[in-house]
Amino acid sequence: MKHAIHNFSAKLRQPSVAPTLQAYIDWRRAVRAAREHGAEEPAMPEIAPVSINLDLTTACNYRCTHCIDWDILNTKHKLAEEDLRTSIALMRERGLKSVILIGGGEPTLYPGFVGFTKFLKELGLKVSIVTNGSRGDRLAEVIGDFDDKDWIRMSLDSGSNELFREMHKPTSSAVTLDVICEWVPKLKAINPAPQVGFSYIIVWSGASREEHALNENIHEIVMAAERAKAAQFDYIAFKPILERQEDGAEVMNPAKAEAREREVVAEIRRQVDLAKELGDGTFKVFESTNLRMLEDGSWRESTRQPKTCHMQALRQVLTPTGVYNCPAHRGVDKAVVGPKEAYAGEARAAETGQSVAALLDRFDASHECRNVTCLYHDVNWWIEGLVEGEDGKVEEAEETGDFFL
Repeated sequence: MKHAIHNFSAKLRQPSVAPTLQAYIDWRRAVRAAREHGAEEPAMPEIAPVSINLDLTTACNYRCTHCIDWDILNTKHKLAEEDLRTSIALMRERGLKSVILIGGGEPTLYPGFVGFTKFLKELGLKVSIVTNGSRGDRLAEVIGDFDDKDWIRMSLDSGSNELFREMHKPTSSAVTLDVICEWVPKLKAINPAPQVGFSYIIVWSGASREEHALNENIHEIVMAAERAKAAQFDYIAFKPILERQEDGAEVMNPAKAEAREREVVAEIRRQVDLAKELGDGTFKVFESTNLRMLEDGSWRESTRQPKTCHMQALRQVLTPTGVYNCPAHRGVDKAVVGPKEAYAGEARAAETGQSVAALLDRFDASHECRNVTCLYHDVNWWIEGLVEGEDGKVEEAEETGDFFL
């Protein structure tokens, strides 16, 4: 069963979001009709993505061996905060509902992190932070502005201090798993409303980054869950390691488990089941959609994509190097929506609309994403059905206030 956080069609059918989706579908249907009759194609409506990943900085104080963004860390690429605020404000006017501060580098190292996060909340956006947890002091400055639909997730991936330091290689000897976990009760004391999670990327023997072997951590799954519960995290979430293939796409590659795929999957299943025994009314143990597909052997099905990725119009990634169509193709030239200032003013946003329209035709997801275990697989096929079907009308669902895509 699909977890609520990955039920993207339900999120898009919320009454506050459905008009954006309907405008997109009506436009795609009108484009199809124009092409069938040789008429002029209509321009893309003035809509913004419903949800974005936002990389505030490329700076990072870790040197994680398994980092998917290794090549861009601590580069000179930067976002001008004035342009960034202008972009977010315009996107908010056009339907933006949520922002995930994540990736590229460590968001809490952005010089204006506190002020900018507060700015997002002042706009009425839902905000989440994916962090390495090293700057609990900065998280403490913003968590008071969060509500129960916002969240913070710490990428920790280990149960012991020793493995934590081997995997993450923090530049300061003062940063340990113990120290990071000690911040959680302090954050919960300031504001218990937002969820604070412990993220655990499962790495198996044979996984690599640019052919460099990574630290296996299957054996610390239960230890990490015990630590997370003791530290007052609301949940621990397990997901499989992703690797960047030659064309830039982020993919799950269990075949690299040194011909031990079945054995590896069975051991992951055993360890996660033991971790689940720790779950109760105050602490949850989650498996990502990708992990469940790996465990039940259905992961290859989610690599069968429609030709058109509709979600690239509804969910994008804004980074210091540009705007991209998907987290799985972040930083890849063929996935560029526009420059980092793509939404900084109406003129630029109009150009970006044209770029998105062209990308919808040019980016063949059935080919470009053929190895990607796509979280948006189901919702893309659902939207495809609405675009190509007779009716094309979006039936509204319950308003939940969860807009993270």
